[in-house]
Amino acid sequence: MTLDVAQLVQRRATEEHCALRFEDQQWSYREFAAACGQRAALLLAMRRDGPFHLGVLLDNVPEYPMLLGAAALAGATVVGLNPTRRGRELERDARHAECQLLITEPRHSPLLEGLELPFESDRVLYVESPEWSRALAPHAGKSVPEIEIDAGAPYLLLFTSGTTGDPKAAICTQGRLALIGEALSGMRSLTERDVSYLAMPMFHSNALMAGWAPALAAGMTTVLRRKFSASGFLPDVRRYGVTYFSYVGKPLTYILATPAHADDHDNPLQVAFGNEGPEHDLKRFAERFGCEVIDSYGSTEGGISISRTPDTPSGALGIGQPGTLILDPESGDECPVARFDADGRLANADDAVGEIANRQSAAAFEGYWNNQEADHERTRQGIYWSGDLGYRDDAGFLYFAGRNFDWLRVDGENFAAAPIERILVRHPEVSLAAVYAVPNADVGDDVMAALVLDRDDAFDAGDFEHFLGAQADLGTKWAPRYVRVATSLPSTQTNKILKRELRKERWECADPVWIRETGGSYRRLGEADVEGIRAVFRERSRESELTR
Repeated sequence: MTLDVAQLVQRRATEEHCALRFEDQQWSYREFAAACGQRAALLLAMRRDGPFHLGVLLDNVPEYPMLLGAAALAGATVVGLNPTRRGRELERDARHAECQLLITEPRHSPLLEGLELPFESDRVLYVESPEWSRALAPHAGKSVPEIEIDAGAPYLLLFTSGTTGDPKAAICTQGRLALIGEALSGMRSLTERDVSYLAMPMFHSNALMAGWAPALAAGMTTVLRRKFSASGFLPDVRRYGVTYFSYVGKPLTYILATPAHADDHDNPLQVAFGNEGPEHDLKRFAERFGCEVIDSYGSTEGGISISRTPDTPSGALGIGQPGTLILDPESGDECPVARFDADGRLANADDAVGEIANRQSAAAFEGYWNNQEADHERTRQGIYWSGDLGYRDDAGFLYFAGRNFDWLRVDGENFAAAPIERILVRHPEVSLAAVYAVPNADVGDDVMAALVLDRDDAFDAGDFEHFLGAQADLGTKWAPRYVRVATSLPSTQTNKILKRELRKERWECADPVWIRETGGSYRRLGEADVEGIRAVFRERSRESELTR
């Protein structure tokens, strides 16, 4: 019999071992399973014809994992709605996913004002309210519903982060999530003695696949944090005895930016596991907190998985699963192996950079909800296409070159943003760097970088110029023409930088911006400079480029 999430919930239903902690509250596995069963009965009582899709708009509160368990027992699909999506965008997500009811919390009620949701107002339930308690009360103590679970039916609709265009709702079945949970708990040697810290938002695949599922499979205690807090991280780890932490994006960077203390390593944390952590922070985090950091690359859709090995070169993602290749997205041919010059620069970017793809995993892709065009784009020609750029060295190690919209063309030369970002974060004062294309007044692009510094000190233009000059692997066209210095960068709730917002604001933003002169020195842009740049675009009939 195929394993499913419902089985993971039920198989510890008699255990008194702690399943869940949130602030000063806790639930045993017996209590957790009973709570899931009670909510499953409520969902079934409210079910209507059509897709059994439950919209969940919650922070990381206990009701979230309870509703995940309830949906598994009831055969429902959880649609994780992102509270950073507002207005018509949030309405669009609920409609696109065909939600037939919504469970949220009072603090999010302003987000729903004025929206035309695909259900009546009485099908919006607020947890932590008297109405919620009254709705649950008739179902207390009921036995688990006798529902035949289809492990291959949609269980989660996971919206992509939406860094560009409308997010797609990736399907994850109960069978796939249960398999991921079992596999990760085994790979990480997790047991019921471990404690998982869940601070990444639960509408995102990382929290569910790298955090909740392995904890449920191993019988661990899961500690919920309503929202991630860098300053609250270490106190929480010590308070709850956390041994395992999952992350995505920049949380390691934010935690490292908190004041360091001599006893930071005095904590129970053993493993931090995630993806997209900045390479320069992985070793620093491990050394400071005395734990192992395992950073990997994987897609929500499950088609690509790349893992670091002990001999993974600096800057590389690691080795891909069987069938993983770098392909030309137009021809489908494999791209040539990357060649590097004496200074470590990629010497054949035009040929070597292609899309990270897999010729063996397309059949495992479970699709997007109601989006055949996106399904075809992801699995065309029988190949799974990640949408990310990369290249491969002669030893088989894969390198990330950016998203498929992170491609720049300067003076006729094509290159990716990610290698430049990896260079910029070497600067001792730079904690975050985002590189993106902005239009050139003549043709093509200019390179722009947005930086967040470790300290609030003023940007030292001379020091930055000297730093760039000392980087032997900085391509001749790679030095940023514009440098924006910010205290924070626009990002999704999962800490992915919204480059579309940065590109839209260009150098006409509230943050200070420096421009690179012909000789390589940087000077601060003033209002007159900004107007002068726009005038040049106007003179050359390219002002429309400033609205793209």
